[in-house]
Amino acid sequence: MSTNTHTSHGAAGNMALSATLHCLAGCAIGEIIGVTIGTHTGLHARQTITLASILSFLSGYSVSTWPLVKAKLSFRKALRLVFAADTTSILAMTIADNLTILVIPGAMDKNLVHPVYWLSRVISLTAAFAAGYPVNAYLLKRGKGHALTHHYHHS
Repeated sequence: MSTNTHTSHGAAGNMALSATLHCLAGCAIGEIIGVTIGTHTGLHARQTITLASILSFLSGYSVSTWPLVKAKLSFRKALRLVFAADTTSILAMTIADNLTILVIPGAMDKNLVHPVYWLSRVISLTAAFAAGYPVNAYLLKRGKGHALTHHYHHS
């Protein structure tokens, strides 16, 4: 009996890890593009964070919607599923990512060739993962989040 419990916890942990990495990949695209545009063009930190957050949601939803559409769901149905499945995770990751960038001295002021720029991105995305994993694990335990779309990704 403990083997089944261990296996189900392991499977749930693996699914939470997979969901978090998938969500992080989608969010990171928009986040990095937004912060890069904002820092490179000299936008105020608030404007950069707003741009990065909007792009994070757009890219996160896009990365999750595309496989569902490829699995023959209508775009409308796929987008509704993705909104229900990914919004909480994207929100947690975006908040953690942006708060981390804001507290790293100079992260918003450096150009693309400065090591602080790239180090801050690595640290902020690590923080995003740390925030997203427990959110995804919680949602999956309740049959929500990535659980709503999982079978479409692997069909």
